[in-house]
Amino acid sequence: MNILIKAKDIYVEYMGRDILDIDELELYDYDRIGLVGANGAGKSTLLKILLGEIILPHGKMVREADFTYIPQLEDVVVQEVTDYALMGKLGIEHLQAEHKSGGEETRLKIAQALSSGAHGIFADEPTCHLDREGIDFLINQIKYYSGALLIVSHDRYFLDQVVDKIWELKDGKITEYWGGYSEYLAQKEEERQAQAAQYKKFSAERDRLEKAIIEKRNQARKLDQKAKGASSKNSSESGGRLSHQKPTGSKQKKLHNAAKNMEHRIEELGNVKPPEAIRSVQFRLSKALELYNPFPITGKGISKQLGHKVIFENAAFQLPLGAKIAITGANGTGKTTLFKMILEREAGISISPKAAIGYFAQNGYKFDRAQGVMEYMLDNCDYQISEVRAVLASMGFSQLDVRKELSALSGGEIIKLQLAKMLLGRYNILLMDEPSNFLDLPAVEALENLMKNYAGTILFISHDARLLENVADIVFEIKDRKIIQRA
Repeated sequence: MNILIKAKDIYVEYMGRDILDIDELELYDYDRIGLVGANGAGKSTLLKILLGEIILPHGKMVREADFTYIPQLEDVVVQEVTDYALMGKLGIEHLQAEHKSGGEETRLKIAQALSSGAHGIFADEPTCHLDREGIDFLINQIKYYSGALLIVSHDRYFLDQVVDKIWELKDGKITEYWGGYSEYLAQKEEERQAQAAQYKKFSAERDRLEKAIIEKRNQARKLDQKAKGASSKNSSESGGRLSHQKPTGSKQKKLHNAAKNMEHRIEELGNVKPPEAIRSVQFRLSKALELYNPFPITGKGISKQLGHKVIFENAAFQLPLGAKIAITGANGTGKTTLFKMILEREAGISISPKAAIGYFAQNGYKFDRAQGVMEYMLDNCDYQISEVRAVLASMGFSQLDVRKELSALSGGEIIKLQLAKMLLGRYNILLMDEPSNFLDLPAVEALENLMKNYAGTILFISHDARLLENVADIVFEIKDRKIIQRA
């Protein structure tokens, strides 16, 4: 067991907020770690610190090995790849990146990393832009990779297949969990239930003590009133027998002392926080948006050619009303093209006259950056402010975030906001092109729940195996220029 990285006192602050505050961190040669956390938690920053790309003015870093880095797509730098057999398996025919698709560039980065001969690989969202075949090939390659792995990914299936430890980055700290992502979720649920039981016990004891304090003080108050009445009566008499009785003040004092002791016991209980609430968001469609056609979008005899490439040839499909329908297929088979054909109502495609279609396209958002978050969300929206806030909270927006202007949000936050706005929009059919790409894992899981609860019809493109498994009622695959429904 060899230690590859040993770091102490990793501290990063940004605009008055602690991004990273890690006392000690160690990476060993056998480690296969998934790094998870919300957008903005500092995952990419931590990777770059451990790689030495960001030098901290304080702290200590000892690096005993060489590492290669698979950055996010926008950071890609093309280098020579000497493992041509691996390139062939990845489907890379040439090295010129200027004409490559996102999937091809991602495959190239993976080929560079796996052929580098380094002791470990750090990867930041390596499955983005890969199709299912590409993801499965990457999983098989990484399973047989002998070096250490530290991977940031929103793909839950991928993490379950390639890591055996999770580092959760939250509030600047790292918490370690053994197992894949599913085991991590199970452990988090156990923690939540234990916290709920602890909070229930704490609340019951606190309520019991507070009730007892009120009772003791009421008893003391009654004795005070009785004593004042007796004192008034005694003062009108001539110092007879009653003037020599034992005073009642000692009883009140005991009651007040008992109340103070109970207050100290409440302080000793500490402040046990309740577990984070599991939010439930209910969607509705207005009467004006109701559809009655059992198949609001159908295609028959569809043919499409782009340049010399035939995309569809006499293809057909039917989209059932209210269903969550996934579109899958290898990169370049025509998934996004099908969406555009539906939006443009091309020949062979029939759409119900009352269909109101919302479209989420990656990097396709347009907005006024001077707008506030709530102003943007409430524009052309039938939902109450409280309902909008509930959806935003489920997607990880805090009360402070809701008061921001759009210009203050990150790219990932803008994508989450756009998805939330579309789910709350005046639509009855949604087309969603890779909606989970570039979202953090909490947001992916929230999006999954929102999609399942959505009252209308959803047609979505995704290579996320867990999203397909948990959301899709029907799965279509585009293959050999046809649109085939999976059994």
